[in-house]
Amino acid sequence: MKWHRVLTLCSIMTSGFFWPWEGIALAQEPAHPESPAPDKDSQQEGSKSSQPLRLTLQDTLALARKNSIPFQAAQTDAAIARQDRYQAATALLPTVTYNNQALYTQLNRTGVIFIANNAGHEYISQANVHEALDLAGVSSFRRASFAAAAARARAEIASRGLVVTVVQNYYAVAAAQQKLEAAQKAASEGGRFLKLTQDLEHGGEVAHSDAIKAELQAQERLRQLQEAQLALLNARLDLSVLIFPDFNDNYEVADDLHAVAPLPTIGEVQQQAARDNPDIRAALAAVSEAGWDVTGARAGYLPSLAVDYWYGIDASQFATNSVISGQKVPNLGSSAAATLNIPIWNWGATQSRVKQAELRRSQARRELSLAQRKLLAEIKSLYAEAETALGELGGLGRSAELAAESLRLTTLRYRNGEATVLEVVDAQSTAAQANFGYQDGAVRYRVALANLQTLTGVLTTP
Repeated sequence: MKWHRVLTLCSIMTSGFFWPWEGIALAQEPAHPESPAPDKDSQQEGSKSSQPLRLTLQDTLALARKNSIPFQAAQTDAAIARQDRYQAATALLPTVTYNNQALYTQLNRTGVIFIANNAGHEYISQANVHEALDLAGVSSFRRASFAAAAARARAEIASRGLVVTVVQNYYAVAAAQQKLEAAQKAASEGGRFLKLTQDLEHGGEVAHSDAIKAELQAQERLRQLQEAQLALLNARLDLSVLIFPDFNDNYEVADDLHAVAPLPTIGEVQQQAARDNPDIRAALAAVSEAGWDVTGARAGYLPSLAVDYWYGIDASQFATNSVISGQKVPNLGSSAAATLNIPIWNWGATQSRVKQAELRRSQARRELSLAQRKLLAEIKSLYAEAETALGELGGLGRSAELAAESLRLTTLRYRNGEATVLEVVDAQSTAAQANFGYQDGAVRYRVALANLQTLTGVLTTP
């Protein structure tokens, strides 16, 4: 395939991205006739409707918290646990109900046949105040309280984990944009170098093999440009799915990938992690919850007391007063009952529940110990990762600058006949790789800072 055909095909595939080809572009023929310029008003309306949404990192985090399904699920679980705690608390308080009942019983000459009822017609309409007193209810409330605390801690864990995911996707988009710009620049450099080798070949200064090598290198740069476009598209789609409730890729991120974000000291990280780490809080709450679960199971060995008070009507007439032997008798009255239930024998079911609860408590204690050890290890590991990423980032930036300068100087030496085509090609590859490595290093440092905030709760931003 001839070079101008390859260039035409690649120009179509790159979706309108333009780079100077100096001389080669002059040989291309326009594929379509010029279309008339659109009306100025329609241009303005189109620009308003297609204006991309500019997102900062904080904007992106707010959208993610609002639209992330796993995060919302964790928040819902915490809200449900709060309602469980409220219900357990209300179970300790007296309840008031109003009962209404009418009983009709078959009669014979001697009176009522169905002896469970008090009269042929019995009407009950009375309020009942009921209170149950037992250790199981108290332990159920305490258990629900710590379960709610554990759910809040898990919601905080989900929130901090969401920050890591958002930061990784957000800066992946920023890095992909930087890589695309570098790929465009590299493609431009490849085109200019191809033009240079062709000019020198026509002048008899270099061999035809130099032009072939330059053309191969230019094609490689075009392929890198297409891959950079695809990587940017995928990164944008991944972030869009994470933060928007519907499909929307009409946005852009703020270019703060290389803004200064200081690394906190190891002492600050340790202090913040010890004070407010949700994994430790969740583990502590789980231990307390399991402890009250044991108490609730042991309550099955103890008596329970129930107290009831009734006030209202329990009479053979549905009225506040009855007439008996010509005298008015009030039907309104009250009664009270206290019931003490003493457990005697249930085939070891209570003992089994206690053993079961004790096993859960032992496992919760082991998980707490593991969480404490993991916290100490993660502080050192994640801080070392962030420190290493920061240290390497400066070197990667310097390498990118040196590689770009080396490419410029090597190209000048080749123009003057002091360098070979292989040196230029190697300098081009080195410059592209150094730039890509610099962008990846910046993303690595940002993600390392985000991982630190899973321990401290504080995200370091520019």
